[in-house]
Amino acid sequence: MSQRDGTSPGADAPDESASAADVTVPATHNRPTDRYGTKPPVDRRWLPVTLSLVVVLLGCGIAYIGYQKYGPKDIESEQLGYVVVDDSTMTIRIKVTRKDPAQPVVCFVRAMARDSVEVGRREVLIAPSTSGTIEQTTTVKASSRPASSSIYGCSAEVPSYLRAG
Repeated sequence: MSQRDGTSPGADAPDESASAADVTVPATHNRPTDRYGTKPPVDRRWLPVTLSLVVVLLGCGIAYIGYQKYGPKDIESEQLGYVVVDDSTMTIRIKVTRKDPAQPVVCFVRAMARDSVEVGRREVLIAPSTSGTIEQTTTVKASSRPASSSIYGCSAEVPSYLRAG
């Protein structure tokens, strides 16, 4: 029972299991390169370097601003104490530290009433010296009884009427 061409009987009938395995289904994530082209690989080695550089520059900027605001000043002042002499007079003791002791400085001290209202003010000239830190006592006349005092501020811009000479 063989056929003349040497094939087994039923060879003309397609094998159902072989035809299902031979069919290839394209994957949905693969795009045809002839239609869309190929996408070159992205090189992201620059990203960590750039982010590191940005962080370092930002840190340097914050450090600079902090140093300018909270770092050592050219002129620093401190109130050492005060004494109420009478109903219209107060003596105030201050300490002034300058970066350049040869430069004159003016400080503004004030006397205040119990309710923190300013009742007297005086400009104090800190003359040039060889020492960077100077302690000075001054008297402030007040319009009413003073209760406390403070240093309003110090400046290297001394008005001409305070300069000697």
